[in-house]
Amino acid sequence: MHWFVGIPILMMALLMIMTVVFYNRLIRSRLLVQEGYSGMDVQLKRRHDLIPRLVETVRGYSNFEQSVLTELTQIRSAAINANNIENRERVESELESILQRLSVVVEAYPDLKANSQYLNLASDLVATEDNLQKSRRYYNGTVRNFNTHIESFPANLIAVLFAFQKEKYFQLDAPDERENPHINLSK
Repeated sequence: MHWFVGIPILMMALLMIMTVVFYNRLIRSRLLVQEGYSGMDVQLKRRHDLIPRLVETVRGYSNFEQSVLTELTQIRSAAINANNIENRERVESELESILQRLSVVVEAYPDLKANSQYLNLASDLVATEDNLQKSRRYYNGTVRNFNTHIESFPANLIAVLFAFQKEKYFQLDAPDERENPHINLSK
């Protein structure tokens, strides 16, 4: 008869252990999402830091289309001030688009394309875009894992109990904007 008393205690202990395990798994997943966003943020900031140097290098060419540089500078400022993931996605998509337009406009300036400072900045920008793409993939992978944990049984019960919310993926708006800006490094 005493073993009937021990079963509820054992069940409660098992329930507590499972709650702690699933809670800790959700916390770990959420921290990986935050780490992924931070890594992506570092690459975005690096790109933002390269843009003023690129604008200054290009601005020296008197016939260069100033409207592209002005728009690039404005969008960069908006990107720096984006306060949530939705705004950031939108502004970063615009920034990538204007960088692509800039590379097309540069094609008409052979002297600029041969400028060593421009070539170095363009090379740095290409490397940064590659790192940014990797960071986005890592971030979106951690978001996928976190969201899967939140929706999987029995972790979903713990997620509801402790108010875990699904995270949003970092996606670009249009398929043609999904490509890295093409910067021609040939002379």
